[in-house]
Amino acid sequence: MNRHDPEGAIAEAAKAYSNWGRWGEDDRLGTLNFLDEGKRREGAALVRRGVSFSLAQSFDMNGPQKGWRRRTNPVHTMLDTGTDAALGTQGFPHGIGGADDVIAMPLQCSTQWDGLGHIFDHGKAWNGRDAEKVVTSDGDLVTGIEHMAPYVAGRGVLLDVGRVAGTDGELPDGFAITEEHLTATAEAHGVAVGRGDIVLVRTGQLARARRDGWGDYAGGPAPGLSFTAAGWLHSTEIAAIATDTWGFEVRPNEFEHAFQPLHQVAIPNIGLLIGEMWDPEALAEDCVRDGTYEFWLTAAPLPVTGAVGSPVNPIAVK
Repeated sequence: MNRHDPEGAIAEAAKAYSNWGRWGEDDRLGTLNFLDEGKRREGAALVRRGVSFSLAQSFDMNGPQKGWRRRTNPVHTMLDTGTDAALGTQGFPHGIGGADDVIAMPLQCSTQWDGLGHIFDHGKAWNGRDAEKVVTSDGDLVTGIEHMAPYVAGRGVLLDVGRVAGTDGELPDGFAITEEHLTATAEAHGVAVGRGDIVLVRTGQLARARRDGWGDYAGGPAPGLSFTAAGWLHSTEIAAIATDTWGFEVRPNEFEHAFQPLHQVAIPNIGLLIGEMWDPEALAEDCVRDGTYEFWLTAAPLPVTGAVGSPVNPIAVK
């Protein structure tokens, strides 16, 4: 890998790992096609104890966003309150009252999925479509996140690279997670990763940010997947992957003068569903205790028509 030539490396990886046309010219799901009914039955059979874990960060003003790329933390506002009810200003009969609220936020400000219309490669969207014909001011007209809403449920696998390769359960910022790290972690956990799996990679960065403060968590240096892991993402035929970091891949990126090169290969060329800012901490502790790193996972995006990303509250059940 020539660190001085991101353009060449991206082009080479995009060609080698392209899934364009694999599921037909009209495909809107990408690697979610690997997550079929049999894989969901396999995932559901993993429920033994019935214990469940939310893998979402909180959606509130105390989140990590600082306005970079115009991303802000959620703004939650009450429309009706108990005070209104107690004062009798709501106008309802026979003493009934209620509370209503509204939230305003970027769809990718906390735990979320990157949709297939989120990233382009030289003006091309997923499956080789022209970006300008896919995502317009009306939204993603072809691969809107709503099309994925029924399908993101199946076998989840935790790869706790932070505990296996890190110090005190955490990887330092700038740590590039290679295929070798992912494979070694799976072996250490005694778990296999393969077709149709939803993989969660824990780096420990979120735990560190909660302990030391957000700092540059949103957009700054972070551990994450190496660009060289693109081949693993393709060959394993996983349905989706998520991390506890803001940007999924290692930051600073491994090339000079580059911005999120692995995204440029993974989303528009592999068709991979990518999750960011997930919270695996409670689940990871349970995995250590019971020695199992596979579970039933449901993580449906909100079916926001034409959206290129979506908040999500992933639920893991063991």
